[in-house]
Amino acid sequence: MERERLIGIALVVISACGYGSGPLFAKPAYAAGVDWLTLLAWRFLFAAIVSWGWLLLWPAQRKAVRNLSRRRVFVLILLGVFFVGNSGTYFAGLQYLSASLSALIVYMYPAIVAVLTIRFGRRLEGRRAWGALALATFGVVLAVGGIDPNQPVQPIGLVLMISSPIIYAVWIVLAGRLAGERSRQRENAGLVPPHESESTEEARDAAPTAAVMLTATAVAWWSWALAAHNPVLPQQIPTDAWLPLVGVGIVSTAIALQAFYAGARRIGAAQASLVSTVEPIYTIILAALLFGERL
Repeated sequence: MERERLIGIALVVISACGYGSGPLFAKPAYAAGVDWLTLLAWRFLFAAIVSWGWLLLWPAQRKAVRNLSRRRVFVLILLGVFFVGNSGTYFAGLQYLSASLSALIVYMYPAIVAVLTIRFGRRLEGRRAWGALALATFGVVLAVGGIDPNQPVQPIGLVLMISSPIIYAVWIVLAGRLAGERSRQRENAGLVPPHESESTEEARDAAPTAAVMLTATAVAWWSWALAAHNPVLPQQIPTDAWLPLVGVGIVSTAIALQAFYAGARRIGAAQASLVSTVEPIYTIILAALLFGERL
């Protein structure tokens, strides 16, 4: 059990560093002339391609895809479409705010997840975990409250960035439920009959789950970009933008999402959200080194 928990923590840390690299890839893409809508369309297309490629390499994962029930596929598609709200508000907000400030604001979400999981998932256990969450949240409040008044922050950027963690928190709790988090908890207490619990094989594999969700998100973003006549076609993408687009798709999406889902299944959504508070430290340090940003 301890080994499983350590693996879960390691996976969430990997996920946090992946997600934390998102703004570091986005800023160069914006500087090359790509806007947030085009970036997100390519981000999720690359992520979906990599996820399916990885999945199809392994016979066990191919079998897991075939075993997905229609109901589960439908729910995964809905979750993928729902993820559009989180990714859209975050990357649109990055056009108005620094990567460092954005990373801090987004870290409202662990507290929101912790509260939601009291009712809908595996709650944080023990005073130490709640104390750590309170300390991290208080640190975010202090840091955001200390923004230099001589550096103007556009209200639209703050609105977008504050909306992102709220949407993301709801998505995490829903994804945790989909992974069987609450079902297993209630099964252990003898409250759920075996035939009502999630299929073990379906709930175990992060790869098929992530692949279907990312595909749904990619279709949603491409539909939006094409309907808005955004310059999203390959010949319309500046050469300097391709490397950041590939990076944000693979590192900050495909790897990050699968690692978080697999980690949250092992340690619970609330605990995973708390562990992932390493992300703003990672983002702030690299933003300072790469872009010269300073809080």
